[in-house]
Amino acid sequence: MDLVFTDLDGTLLDPEDYSWKAAAAALKRLEERGVPVIIVTSKTRAEVEPLRSELGNREPFIVENGGALFIPKAYFHRSVPNAKPRNGYEVLEFGSPYGELVRALEAASLRAGVPVKGLSSMTVEEIVAATQLSREGAMRAAQREYDEPFQILDSSRAGELIRALEDMGYHWTQGSRFYHVCGNNDKGRSVRELKALFQREGHALRCVGLGDSYNDLPFLREMDIAGIVNSRHSAELMAALPNAIGSALAGAAGWNEIILKVIP
Repeated sequence: MDLVFTDLDGTLLDPEDYSWKAAAAALKRLEERGVPVIIVTSKTRAEVEPLRSELGNREPFIVENGGALFIPKAYFHRSVPNAKPRNGYEVLEFGSPYGELVRALEAASLRAGVPVKGLSSMTVEEIVAATQLSREGAMRAAQREYDEPFQILDSSRAGELIRALEDMGYHWTQGSRFYHVCGNNDKGRSVRELKALFQREGHALRCVGLGDSYNDLPFLREMDIAGIVNSRHSAELMAALPNAIGSALAGAAGWNEIILKVIP
């Protein structure tokens, strides 16, 4: 059984206008082949659900850098161990509560003496300016549960801020626009959990993963085939995953390019 795991921003979605239209041919091929497309993103559930509806996607999905895995109710034949029922999903939570992360970032900033700006302190207008999202999209991006995106205002001292977070026992990662602070979770852990649930159903898996940023590495390492969509991080990702397939094009067009190569 083939499974496709995909990041969103800069991967399935274009980095500028967040459109997936350039990937339409590949998405159609996957639909024709019956290949599930599983979203693995730093975005919130509030952002992912409208996109799933638009794509006609009914598969499980992973939000906020592996903070939680949402599995539609009765997707698997057996119930999911340790899952919490919520709004038609079985939910596996791996991340720390959002309020705790906001406080941890503030404390690390004070400890290191490095100024930061977390998403929780941004107005809707500031989020729009930082992300080029619509106002509605920015409001959905702010509905966070497991992960605090942030900007380091003195980039020359980023290492000091990161060390302060690590000394406090928190994890961090970097996406295409923000750093992120999180608990004991990443995209790789949540993908491993989901793969195990498919295998419990008796499926032999071939997993294809696509990403474009540093925060995608943990789940791309879990894949049989890793695809790296062209971005400013491509060289770094290819160095970490020398057997990965790269794309010449960026965003949805690059996603389309890779999928059409690997899914005949």
